[in-house]
Amino acid sequence: MDFIIKFAQTHETFRLAEIRALALIEGVDLKVVEYSDQSPLCLVSLPSAEAAQKLIRRSILAQSIHEFWAKGTTLAALHESVKLRTAHLWSQFKEPSFKFDVEYFQGGRTAAQRLAIINSFDYLPFDGPIRMKDPDHIFTVFEIWPFDSVPLGIENPDMVYFGRFVAASSRDVILRFDLKKRGYISTTSMDSELSLVTANIALAAPGKLFYDPFVGTGSFPVACAYFGAMGWGSDIDGRSIRGAGGQKSLRGNFEQYNLQSCLGDVFAADLINSPIKRGRRIWDGIVCDPPYGVREGLRVLGLRDPEKTPWLIEKGKKDGSLPDFVPPKKPYSFFAMLNDILDFASETLVDNGRLSFWMPTANDEEQEIPVPTHPCLEVVAVCVQVFNKWSRRLITYRRISDDQVAPKALGAYHARDKAESFGTTADELNPFRRGYFRKFEADE
Repeated sequence: MDFIIKFAQTHETFRLAEIRALALIEGVDLKVVEYSDQSPLCLVSLPSAEAAQKLIRRSILAQSIHEFWAKGTTLAALHESVKLRTAHLWSQFKEPSFKFDVEYFQGGRTAAQRLAIINSFDYLPFDGPIRMKDPDHIFTVFEIWPFDSVPLGIENPDMVYFGRFVAASSRDVILRFDLKKRGYISTTSMDSELSLVTANIALAAPGKLFYDPFVGTGSFPVACAYFGAMGWGSDIDGRSIRGAGGQKSLRGNFEQYNLQSCLGDVFAADLINSPIKRGRRIWDGIVCDPPYGVREGLRVLGLRDPEKTPWLIEKGKKDGSLPDFVPPKKPYSFFAMLNDILDFASETLVDNGRLSFWMPTANDEEQEIPVPTHPCLEVVAVCVQVFNKWSRRLITYRRISDDQVAPKALGAYHARDKAESFGTTADELNPFRRGYFRKFEADE
């Protein structure tokens, strides 16, 4: 059976990645028949209406799914297609209540025109009552118009679709988790929509363990917990986790949404100085938004030059266990951070577990930072959120099984030149930071 997915007009490059991830989570056989990021509609093939309901029920970027009845380049062609494709279905809708809607993209219709379109379907033998509120069935005409059709005075759409409403998505959940209503946030807290989308693409689901090594105020673990996963997290700065205590803390955010049962634990640590043992593959998913190092340079626990500051080593040995001890930090390379994220994921993700993390880059091709790779990780999706002169990508990987990893590729990866980790200043260690403050103007 074919169905029409209607997407919200936002985050176009994330749409298919989320829908395909949801098909894996729900165990639904999905085939994308027709899609363009220039249109809010996607035509897909699914086994049944029940499968369509399962696919869409936790989607954030989709709005609804409809049983596909017909399409045509004109209204007349649409009617011919309806009669040809669906005459055998009409008897099922003879008695139930119903209503018709007309929706349009990049175009417009007057009330009289919409009524005329609806009345043109009067050949359908639907004898049930018309109900504008809570009808048994909703039939929708979707019109896709050319860009700028209203100011250009274009009179007809490019394509017209017709379908029967099957189910709505969970897009309204965005408002429930809106940061404006959350008790504890910071300037870098990820907004609710993208947190939930990230959790979907990473396959968060009941019975799974998810971890955020840059947890901050907990946006990603909260989103994963909403979908039933057990959330864990750590941060180099324990103060961001603790907040002011009570409701003004990461734990307070879980309590606000009544998700305490899905919070594993949180602790202060950085990615390369972590109590989590490498080689113990326990995580079903790792989701994070690493620091970009713009406000201040990237930092990691440690000393820049231990030989010149031996007293700091002794202070750490003496006071390290005290609750008010603040460990020293040293500059951290942007590329080293990316490599460490991939290394950590390769050593701690279960087979087919997913790593989804956000990475900034310049829009200029000459300054664009390439997508990092690892022999144990397969790139599943690269979704892009564009700003002015820079973008941030949500890069998702799948941990392949060890028997699929090429030994030569793994050996070459571990033997690679790590010169990109060298440098002393924040700008030397972070090409994105350097480009950001230069407004991404190319070097002469």
